[in-house]
Amino acid sequence: MILVTGGAGFIGSNLVAALAAQGRPVAVSDRLRSGEKWRNLRKSALWDLVPPEALAAWLADHGRALEAVVHLGAISSTTERDADRIVEVNFRLSRTLWQWCAAHNKPLLYASSAATYGAGEQGFEDDGSTQALAQLRPLNAYGWSKHLFDRWVAGCIGGGGPRPRQWVGLKFFNVYGPNEYHKGPMQSVIAQKYPLAAAGEAVTLFRSHRADVPDGGQKRDFIYVGDCVRVMLWLLEHPQVCGLYNLGTGRSRTFADLARALFAALERPARIEFVDMPEGLRPNYQYFTEARMARLSAAGYDGEFTPLEEGVREYVQRYLATADPYR
Repeated sequence: MILVTGGAGFIGSNLVAALAAQGRPVAVSDRLRSGEKWRNLRKSALWDLVPPEALAAWLADHGRALEAVVHLGAISSTTERDADRIVEVNFRLSRTLWQWCAAHNKPLLYASSAATYGAGEQGFEDDGSTQALAQLRPLNAYGWSKHLFDRWVAGCIGGGGPRPRQWVGLKFFNVYGPNEYHKGPMQSVIAQKYPLAAAGEAVTLFRSHRADVPDGGQKRDFIYVGDCVRVMLWLLEHPQVCGLYNLGTGRSRTFADLARALFAALERPARIEFVDMPEGLRPNYQYFTEARMARLSAAGYDGEFTPLEEGVREYVQRYLATADPYR
């Protein structure tokens, strides 16, 4: 059995769907609350669904049956202001699960984030050493909380402390795809702009506020959620692989490219307009991200990553444009 924390969330529910499709027993730890998040799990058979506050007792009762823990549960909003709450969920729970997996000889995969790189002044090399991590400067509390745990792990490994049988941290870059609809303003640009494009209206993007970057020329490493799932399944099948790894495509693309891909998937001419970026976002805005993927490749992963136009087309035509957009 695999335990997926955050298994009702975006990336988590896609992983749960893939594991369930393989016929593997899956337990999910998450909160559904009163919205539509439950729909992310509607098509998947589950062994159990555990509220986070009951997880410690559940592990005591059922932990022996676990094959691995995939820890994707987090407060993922980059605009969340309650830093104490972020630390409790994103750092302390992660540390508790690490210690439990180490004590019970269980593999642990956990979600880090490209937000740990901050503005990218130090580049985007997934060097997990204490020295390299000390150079990074995240721009928001979410990125800092993920970075805090990465640094704690590096200290634990470097100091010869207890560790899970397999441990992997994944620095997810800009993930898009089905089951992100509960995320509201934290949805991908594709999900947010699809209703406008589908209605034949213009898609708005932020103007650039840097002279060396054109409007719409801000770049991100956009990765389709299906590629993230394939990497995680591969890692579960290769328990000898340990470390901190980037998870992007290795190729940055502009937001204008993304908007054009959206219109192309709808078979409509592109209509793009630009609006000023809110002043509150400008100091912490990333103008460029691009994963360095050499370390994951060196670890043995040889899967291809979905090109942006192909991923957007599948997302739009197979999910967003249908009566049932859930995976």
